[in-house]
Amino acid sequence: MYTSKPATNVGRILLHRALQFRRERSSATSSNVRVVNDVRHIRGEYGRVTDAEVHHFQSLLGEPNVLTGAQNVGPYNVDYMKHTLGNSGLVLRPKTAKDVSDILKYCNDRRIAVCPQAGNTGISSGSVALFDEVVLSTERMNSIINFDPVSGVLVCEAGCVLESLMKHVEGHGYMMPLDLGSKGSCQIGGNVSTNAGGIRVIRYGTLQGCVLGLEAVTADGTILNCLNTMRKDNTGYHLKHLFIGSEGTLGIITKVAIMCPNLPKHVNVAFIGLDSYDKVLELFSIARAEFGETLSSFELIDNTAMTSVENKLHLSCPITNVHPFYILIELASSQPTVGKHMENILEKVLNDSIISDATTTDQISTIQKIWKVRETIIEALLKIGYVYSFDISLPLNRFYEIVELTREKLKGIEDVKTVCGFGHIGDGNLHLNVVTSRYDEELTRIIEPFVYEWTSKHRGSVSAEHGIGLSKTKYLEHTKSRSAVDLMRSLKNTMDPKCILNPYKVIPAVAVGEQ
Repeated sequence: MYTSKPATNVGRILLHRALQFRRERSSATSSNVRVVNDVRHIRGEYGRVTDAEVHHFQSLLGEPNVLTGAQNVGPYNVDYMKHTLGNSGLVLRPKTAKDVSDILKYCNDRRIAVCPQAGNTGISSGSVALFDEVVLSTERMNSIINFDPVSGVLVCEAGCVLESLMKHVEGHGYMMPLDLGSKGSCQIGGNVSTNAGGIRVIRYGTLQGCVLGLEAVTADGTILNCLNTMRKDNTGYHLKHLFIGSEGTLGIITKVAIMCPNLPKHVNVAFIGLDSYDKVLELFSIARAEFGETLSSFELIDNTAMTSVENKLHLSCPITNVHPFYILIELASSQPTVGKHMENILEKVLNDSIISDATTTDQISTIQKIWKVRETIIEALLKIGYVYSFDISLPLNRFYEIVELTREKLKGIEDVKTVCGFGHIGDGNLHLNVVTSRYDEELTRIIEPFVYEWTSKHRGSVSAEHGIGLSKTKYLEHTKSRSAVDLMRSLKNTMDPKCILNPYKVIPAVAVGEQ
């Protein structure tokens, strides 16, 4: 609803760090073996791209849409967090589902591995090629096909940037059910492929519930039309769910149909300071009871994250006094009384000493400034150093405990600059971040198992909204049972028997020669 594009200097910061960390992480022993996050990956028995393949794709897509050479391919070989650097030598930019079908059929026949890539804004290294997979970018598939102003159903191609969709439906009095800090560059196909969450899951749910239908192309080039636009369709298996959250391992999404809610007429935001996490939970219980369906966001920022934004991005905290925790509440309603109700409740909890300070606003410009503080935390942390970013979900009574335990565990380690937590209290999604002066394999061996084992012990999830990708494959069984992973592997091998789609990602050891 309220949008702001990511700052342009992020790219320069990340590129600098990418070059630095590439030197530090060059653990590949040959073109057929790479070690990432202490996991040794062996290149599958795939075909290699030759000049003949390049010429074929040029005849299919047109020469400008077949990219080769380090300078052209380079931007597609770097993930958002710069944790993994890919080795693809070829990027294909199809325009239609038929193009995608022709590409996959050709690659499947020749057993050439393909890495689908949308906006490349994930943090699990799922959209870059580990070896020499062909990168298939959906960036040219960016047409809005239809929007029905009566039903609120949007049908669009997978490469549409989220922010452009938000603006389009807002013009018709609707809003996208999804809002992300990366809205200015992420693509809806990638959002659906990772089942992205965002800041309003508490009200609108995940994309599993918002996507009515989709079109996808399977590994053999079959165009699967499940582009249903009806809210109720109880005819057989709901095949769309195979692709939502599968991260391009079962098929490449080319079109989506999304149910959009009405744009609220009145929006109010509060920024609140609290003195303990127990009071955060108390406020959350009150907010749910008092605000009901008008509560669209309940975001937590700890003081460490807030200080980083102030010091590195020179953004001011919306309230003047310093507090251990800050909460951002957004209410959205068709009724103008929502703002007054918020003020009354905040006055009461202030008098009851549940909160220590607060500011509220219904002005769009001020709302944008407050949200910018929340949305630019990662940008601020990247200015400090290398960021280990954990996207986990936890029971609310243990939500912040892992941040404190991580601080204690890493206390005294010189390379550790800061540890902070922020995230979506409304759906239990914590973003735990450890910032260090540089990447260090020994430190990785300390941090990652500790965080994921603790998360598993307390029945949380090792990935709340960014998927498994490449970086979390060895931790998948911390959340999923062995039998569930075996079924996922069986499904993968059934739908993609040559394992050409995004190999090495999501499911451990699923690639040709590794089954």
